[in-house]
Amino acid sequence: MLNNKCKICRRLGVKLFLKGEKCLSPKCPMVRKPYPPGQKGKRRVRALSDYGKELREKQRLRNWYNLREKQFWNYVKKALKGRGKEDSATRLIKILESRLDNIVFKLGFSPSRNQARQLITHGHFLVNGKMMNIPSYLVKKGDRIIIKPSSQKKAIFQNLSALLKKYKTPVWLELSAEKLEGKVIDLPKLEEVVPPAEISAIFEYYSR
Repeated sequence: MLNNKCKICRRLGVKLFLKGEKCLSPKCPMVRKPYPPGQKGKRRVRALSDYGKELREKQRLRNWYNLREKQFWNYVKKALKGRGKEDSATRLIKILESRLDNIVFKLGFSPSRNQARQLITHGHFLVNGKMMNIPSYLVKKGDRIIIKPSSQKKAIFQNLSALLKKYKTPVWLELSAEKLEGKVIDLPKLEEVVPPAEISAIFEYYSR
């Protein structure tokens, strides 16, 4: 049976990388069946209304970051309240990218945000030397994230150091593959993240 996470990508028409390594393989359902579930790829697709397009963009970004609706809406409200210093779209992406589960994923410590969340909840990471088990924790510029020394011996992290030597992090993160440690050297610009959704449509959706 096709995994529900794969169905989300097919339904929204964009690869959201919810299944880690599987998303990069030829076995990815978005490669084999690039059309919504329940269709055969030949059936005519109805044009979306403005509301439908806005809903689709919201669902794309919310699922990309693996968030519940209430969590996502709270981040949108926070971004809209911060108007003035920078545009709301950039502020929203900076907030979402600052989540600890996203940082762990972007550093290559986990193949997906979903698994990153589980690893954080189980207490495998230190932020500035202190254990942090809250996936939604917002890191700041200068924060250091490291896999807890006692956890580095666990099977899930074995050989990770060797794999990370070939891994390229975003320009706003710094990675030490040998120490299994990362540092936030800046917060990302909107164009550096390339989100799979039109942010302005998301704001339109919530303004209705």
